[in-house]
Amino acid sequence: MTRQHTYPTVVTWTGNKGTGTSGYRDYGRDHELSADGPPAIQGSSDPAFRGDPSRWNPEQLLVGSLSQCHMLSYLYLCSMAGVVVTEYVDRAVGTMAETSDGGHFTEVVLRPEVTVASPEMADAAAELHAGAHKACFIASSVNFPVRHEATVRTA
Repeated sequence: MTRQHTYPTVVTWTGNKGTGTSGYRDYGRDHELSADGPPAIQGSSDPAFRGDPSRWNPEQLLVGSLSQCHMLSYLYLCSMAGVVVTEYVDRAVGTMAETSDGGHFTEVVLRPEVTVASPEMADAAAELHAGAHKACFIASSVNFPVRHEATVRTA
């Protein structure tokens, strides 16, 4: 039996400057992403596409989702394997190619920096990234490579 989960969200455009989309330069790209429960996320487009750099853009949110999913899968696997993680920071980078027919992501590289409680845990901590990649729902849903270049150190 397959379990299914749904994730309803609402995107509300807030960039009408009074004349709607009467011209490419006449409207803002600002919007709000919301869902029941968490606070709203203020979004826009990438500044390269006339967006507000102080707001999240969809490309950043995609890279962030991949990073979060990997981290959560990884922490779960570590907890099950007896690997005590005391710190985790990922400085992920996504690369998008703009093409004549639109654009697409070419890859995302996750760079998690993990600290574990003791040196004996370091090898297992490094190996568990492969399992986290396989377990990440988001990574298995995209059509571009998601790589990880992990660093593990001890406390």
